[in-house]
Amino acid sequence: MAVAFHDLSSASGLKKLDEFLLTRSYITGYVASKDDITVYAAIAKNPSPEYVNVSRWYNHVEALLRISGFSGQGSGVIISGSAPIVEAVATPPVADTKAPADDDDEDDDDDVDLFGEETEEEKKAAEERAAAVKASGKKKESGKSSVLMDVKPWDDETDMKKLEEAVRSVHMEGLLWGASKLVPVGYGIKKLQILTTIVDDLVSVDTLIEEYLTVEPINEYVQSVDIVAFNK
Repeated sequence: MAVAFHDLSSASGLKKLDEFLLTRSYITGYVASKDDITVYAAIAKNPSPEYVNVSRWYNHVEALLRISGFSGQGSGVIISGSAPIVEAVATPPVADTKAPADDDDEDDDDDVDLFGEETEEEKKAAEERAAAVKASGKKKESGKSSVLMDVKPWDDETDMKKLEEAVRSVHMEGLLWGASKLVPVGYGIKKLQILTTIVDDLVSVDTLIEEYLTVEPINEYVQSVDIVAFNK
């Protein structure tokens, strides 16, 4: 189930998030996931140390992003009251979603025969499911991915507002731009860190970068684009 936050650029929004993280290491679940990336991207800047739990979590996520340490699917996050609004990000189709196993069950894996011979009942059930899918005539929904990108300008004189407008001007079927923020990189230069959700069968990240974000007229502002994190 998706969790919701309101205006994480405000003191009240950060206070609520701080209370939320008092008893949690991550936004959802027990491992870092795309939900953490979504909330991280929605916070305008490094939070004040007065928000102890948010600051701890933020620094941890920032460290994981440098090594792409995200493996969790997440449950989906909704952030309202910010600009732009982030909708539930890349949650998998309900039919394909599997409940995560409890940590206590990890030791039980040794008892499961993954390659055991199917029983007649299992074969019959599989055949019935295949027939039902074929009869329905429905195509399986495409998977989605959450991608966090660093968009770098040419120099400190680049208009970052126009740079972001140029990036968001790219429209493709299966592409949804999400939260963004400016991150200082030194010498007065800032980069745009922006989150996007893509439908895997419709959008190639390589094509998006090479044929849209780094060519005319956008390359007037954009010098290069790097993938920071990619989560399915």
